[in-house]
Order: sequence, then structure tokens, then C-alpha cells
Amino acid sequence: MDMVDGEDSWTYELEFAQDSQRVPLVRKEVVALNGATLLQRPNQDDEGDPQRLTQTHLEQVNVNQVFRSVATFLGDIKYMHIIPQLIRDSDRVLPQHNDPYGTDFLHQLARTKKPTLESRLRRINEALQGALPYLKDLSLDPDEKGVPHLRGRYDHWRQNAGWQTEEQFSDGTLRLMGLLWAFLDGNAPLLLEEPELSLHPGVIRTIPGMMARVGRRQKEPRQIYVSTHSQDLLSDEGIAPDEVILLTPTPEGTEAIVAASDDRIRRQMDSGISLADIALARTTPKETSQLSFFGS
Repeated sequence: MDMVDGEDSWTYELEFAQDSQRVPLVRKEVVALNGATLLQRPNQDDEGDPQRLTQTHLEQVNVNQVFRSVATFLGDIKYMHIIPQLIRDSDRVLPQHNDPYGTDFLHQLARTKKPTLESRLRRINEALQGALPYLKDLSLDPDEKGVPHLRGRYDHWRQNAGWQTEEQFSDGTLRLMGLLWAFLDGNAPLLLEEPELSLHPGVIRTIPGMMARVGRRQKEPRQIYVSTHSQDLLSDEGIAPDEVILLTPTPEGTEAIVAASDDRIRRQMDSGISLADIALARTTPKETSQLSFFGS
């Protein structure tokens, strides 16, 4: 991992394996600042006490002082994968603090300062107009027990009859709201797992553009990492080959290849084949045809 902090350039490298009891062991840990190595493990102390290799130096505050900014950077990384049912069933699910799956999503909104919350909800509502043209207002209001609820007002022929809460929103609406909130919530790196779930293909195709526009509006560029199987998402022409990492299963584990570094991929793109078609063809399991025989 490479990280830039002001004028400093940090590199952190970690390799790990496991022993016969499946306990993770550090095989290699290297920290470099501006090209100069500050830490390289295993070292002599590790050889004298192999138990030390069950922990990284990065996670130990008593030894990571000189590169704690790296630990802080990694600790600030945010993962988001909203599960709509967990938002709707707030009465039956115990909220977990800053839960990436959404058990406390509404509480996260409620903890936001009111001016910031109102500004973000207004921007989310404006962004949603393309997919939900009849949604006119978004607000966060507590019930009689103090539990926050997301409320949306839809245009309706009867006055005051168009209000809905998160219990009535569709899976796609809740996931899209969570996605837009994640884009606006901070500058730390953001990890998104299959953001296309429950969304219409037409909406999915807008996700890369949304990420790019949010990045341009922020003072500091934000890194967003997305895992996807969606051809609609990958079809955006603004996605460059050096922004795509192909993960392919092999007998020795998963192989990661940057699309731009592969000569065959570059030749295919030069011949007019889209990056989406290339990526999905390269990563599709070879024996998927066997699934069609299930139940025979």
C-alpha cells in the first residue's frame, strides 16, 4: 500500500501466512518513508521470539509511533454494504456502532450535526430525482420513543398523504440512499461491495459518474474501491484500465492483475472490445455450464 501524507510518501507492505493451527503469522512487514526503510520484519527480535509474528507492528501503539499516520490512515477506511432489511427492522435488530451493514444507519444520520444533515439530505434528494422523480422531500425525524426514522414525501393527489418512512422504501431506494450518504460522509478511503445490488441497470450506469463528481467537489481527492460483477457499472467509458483490478481464482489462490498492465487486454481494447466485456470474460468461472445440470 502506498500513501501520501502532505509531502511525505509512505509505503506499507504486509504478507502473512498461517501455522498448523490456522493462526495468522506475519511473513513480511515493511514500512518505508520517502523510499527509506523504517521497519523490516521478520527481524532478529522475531527470530528470538517467534510468538511476536502473531502480531503486526502496525497494530501495536507502543512500537508504531514513527509510522502511526499509516495506522491512522488504515483505521479511517470505511466499508459500506447496506442491507435494507436491517434498516427497516430497527425494532428487532440491535444497532451496532458504525455498522457497515446498516443496523445503525439512521442513528449515524441522527448523530450528524443538523446543518450538515439537512445539506446532505437535500443533495441526496436532488440526486434521486432522476430515479425517483416523485420524491420531493427527505427528512429525519424521531418517533415518540426517540428512534430516528427517514421520511420521504412523494407527490400525491391527496394533501399530506404522500409521506413514507424507511419501512415503505424499496430495497433499491434504501441502498441508493446509503450509497449517496457514503459518498458524502468524509474523505477517508471508502470500500463498496457490489453497489449495483437491487438497482435498475439505468441507475447502475450512473454510479461511476457520481463517484467522479463527488471526488471533484471535495478538497482532498477520495479513494473509492468498488467490487463488482456488473457489466452496466463497468461500461462507463470514464473508467480507465489502470483503475481496474481483475481478481481471478487459480489453484494457488486469487490472482490480482491491473488491467492496464496486461498486454492482451490492451490489444483487445485497441481492437474495440469494451473493458466491461474483457473484464467479465476474464473473470467468469470456467465451469459455470455445470450449474445448468443442477437438479437433473
